[in-house]
Formats: sequence, structure tokens, C-alpha cells
Amino acid sequence: MATAPRRPPTAKRRSTSAAMLLIAPSIVFMTLLFGWPMVTGILQAFGGPTGLTTDNFARMAADPYFWPSVRNTVLLIVVMIPVQFVLALTMALLIRAKPKLSSLYFYIWAIPLAVSDLAAGLVWLVVFTDRGYLNSLLANLGLQPVSWLAYDNFASMFMAVLVAEVWRATSLVFVIVVAGLQSIPKDYEEAAGVFGADFWDRLRHVTLPLLRPSLQTALILRTILAFQTFAVALALTGQNYPLIVGETYRWYTGLQDANVASALALVVMVVSMITAVGYLRLLRDQTEASR
Repeated sequence: MATAPRRPPTAKRRSTSAAMLLIAPSIVFMTLLFGWPMVTGILQAFGGPTGLTTDNFARMAADPYFWPSVRNTVLLIVVMIPVQFVLALTMALLIRAKPKLSSLYFYIWAIPLAVSDLAAGLVWLVVFTDRGYLNSLLANLGLQPVSWLAYDNFASMFMAVLVAEVWRATSLVFVIVVAGLQSIPKDYEEAAGVFGADFWDRLRHVTLPLLRPSLQTALILRTILAFQTFAVALALTGQNYPLIVGETYRWYTGLQDANVASALALVVMVVSMITAVGYLRLLRDQTEASR
């Protein structure tokens, strides 16, 4: 059997050089857009009056709000991400079933994508404040109103932030999952149904494995963005429910210390990158991993 002739090394080098020449402007632009601010932030995080130092990280860790913000952020992510994915997957499967007015449902469920973090927090502040809609409903039912956002009621503060953030950000996961479901041929599920697989078997053994790339993308994006959550909590609770990025904002604007703020931002960036790499390794296809 005849084999295709190999290109000489000179031709390969020319094609590589041409490709590098074409993408060089993009490389330079992306380096200036992302690389330079990152390097500047890292230098600022380790900067001090006498040169490079780790004092900024020591001040960050010694701050009384730092460790509560770490606890609150981790707790919010651990509870919020599974809830959002269950809701998004359920809504996406309902849309795929094409009930009546399914297009209308899609647009309604995607509306929070257009709402900013702070606006979402203010919307839910009207619900959870002492004289808000929720307490008005309780009063109409003859029940005692609750101080949902009181500083000494951690459980209700957490619930308020969780509900607001789930309402605001689930639509991002929903849109990604809907796009992933549209790329899965229905022939696979129909074939599984012919062989006796019920809905849950088809979901577990057919739909979810084929949906893995979309779920992986949504999980990475949503977790990284969850680390950056703070405007919703700030609008609802002020400083009573601190989050890591909120502490970055406080150090930069309130305490006027850009070095410690950069140290906090660096911690968020490193944790986000480690989380993304962990997701990629955990969720990669085992057939690809064995190659």
C-alpha cells in the first residue's frame, strides 16, 4: 500500500513560521491584556517599603474577617454548586421534552443572566428585609416576622445569600446544559429505550456521559465565578456575611491598602486555578486518560 509522501523539513518550518506570524498579534494582545496585570498584581502582593516581602499575607491572615470570609465562601460554594446543577439539569431536561410554551420558559429562566450581582442583591433585599415581602406574607398568615438578615442569625443570612445567588447564577449553568443537550442525538436515548432502559437509566448511562464536556465547562466557570461572589452578600448583609472577594474590596477601598488587596486577589486566583485543574483531571474521559 502506497504511503503519502512526507513533506520536507523546510516546508514544515515554513508552515510553522507562517502560523506563528499569523497568531503573533493575538499572542501579544493577550499577553498585554492578561499577563501584564497579573505580573503587576503579583509584584504588588509581595511588595513592601523595603522590597519583596510576605508581610501582606501575614496581615491578610491576621485580619479578623479573613478566616470567616474563607469559611463563608467555601460553605456557599459547597452548598450552592450542587443545587444550581440539579436545578439547571432539571430545567434543561424539561426544555428538551418540549412542553407547551417551552421557548417562553427558556427566556424566563434565562432572564437572571442580564441582572448584575448588585441588582440581584437589592431585589432580594426587598424580600428579606425586616419590612420586606417575606415578613409581610408571614404577618398576613398570622405568623411572627423574622429578622432574616440580623447579624446574630447566621443560618438565615446564609439562606438569604444562597437563595439570591442561586436565583441569579443558575441561568448560566442552564444555558450551557441546554446547549450541550442539543448536541446529543435523540437516537441514543431511543435505542436505550428499545432495550428496556427507563428514564433514570437513560439519564445515568446515556445523557450524563455524553453531557460530560458541557458539565465540565459549566462546573469550572461556575465555581470560579462563585469564588468572586460578594456584591449579593454585600447588598443583603453588609459586612455581617464577609466573603473573600468582599474582603479584597474592603482592603482596597475602605482600608486603602492595595498590597493586602492584591494578596487576597492572588489567593483567589491560585485557588481558582487549582480548582479548575482538579475539575479537569477529575472529570476527564477515562478513555482519553488511558491513552
